[in-house]
This record gives sequence, structure tokens and C-alpha cells, in this order.
Amino acid sequence: MNWISGLTSRANERSHRFTAIDLKLVQCMGIFVALIIVKLIPQIMRIDVWWFVGLFILFSIRPIFVFLRKG
Repeated sequence: MNWISGLTSRANERSHRFTAIDLKLVQCMGIFVALIIVKLIPQIMRIDVWWFVGLFILFSIRPIFVFLRKG
């Protein structure tokens, strides 16, 4: 497991180089990847909307916590 911690620390160190524009470009990249997947597999959009809401809440917990954390 030591190689995993080294990999994550290196990735974290390199991610501090990003500017706000870089982060928005990565966000746009993620949106376009999602659009490509939906175009290739249109059955995904037949999933009930509450699954998307649940996944949104699940994946937003840590970023919100990190953003609001003091110190």
C-alpha cells in the first residue's frame, strides 16, 4: 500500500499547480466525457432521476466538507 500513498501524494502535490481556469477545463472535460457515454449508451438516461440525486449527494459530501472546514 506504500506505492498508493506515494502516488496520491505526488498527484496531490501536482494538482496544486492548477489555476482556476485549469480546474474549470477539467470540469468541462468531465462533462463532455459524460455526454459521450450517454450518446454511446442512451439507456443510462432511462434511470430514475433519484439515483442521480443520490449519487450527487454522495459525491458532494467530501468536497463540501473540505471547503467548509476551518484551518
